[in-house]
Amino acid sequence: MAAVAMGSVSGRVIPPLTVRMARASNPRGTAAMRVRDRLDGLFTDADFADWYPADGRRGMSPVRLALVSVLQYAENLTDRQAADAVRCRLDWKYCLGLELDDPGFDFTGLSEFRGRVAEGDRAERLLALVVDRLAAAGLVKRRGRIRTDSTHVLAAVRRPNRVNWSLRRCAVLWRTSRCRARNGWPLS
Repeated sequence: MAAVAMGSVSGRVIPPLTVRMARASNPRGTAAMRVRDRLDGLFTDADFADWYPADGRRGMSPVRLALVSVLQYAENLTDRQAADAVRCRLDWKYCLGLELDDPGFDFTGLSEFRGRVAEGDRAERLLALVVDRLAAAGLVKRRGRIRTDSTHVLAAVRRPNRVNWSLRRCAVLWRTSRCRARNGWPLS
């Protein structure tokens, strides 16, 4: 595979100080920490290789942006709030494998990432990939087509586009598996 002009985080180890601080401040863990612990490798650099040119300035990691997008929708945050969470929250730094002094990124990077996701059939491919990996981890069970409850769609003020729908579905699948695990229900 040719090198691409994107930042890399696949296989990155969480810095030890970040682990200690996150565990000390959240001994029972948080949703973001459980994402890292249970779903490390949900996204890999190879998943986004064809989204970026092979030359040019190195950009933000698409793996990191994808994880931030899932956390953002799970917590119903704006782009600015999500970028602030990356900069300020220990559990998000843990999830993303960042040093405590990592400055994060400008919030506009999230909308640029969603623009890349919206091209062609990338949103559907990314959602299918997430569902496959969640199923492989035993967190969801495949039962046919991927779908969502239409009540939420009809109640929405604006009609969500494919990117927003895909990211929301990822967040719903993740929240459902988290709820089932917390209540002691089978995960599949």
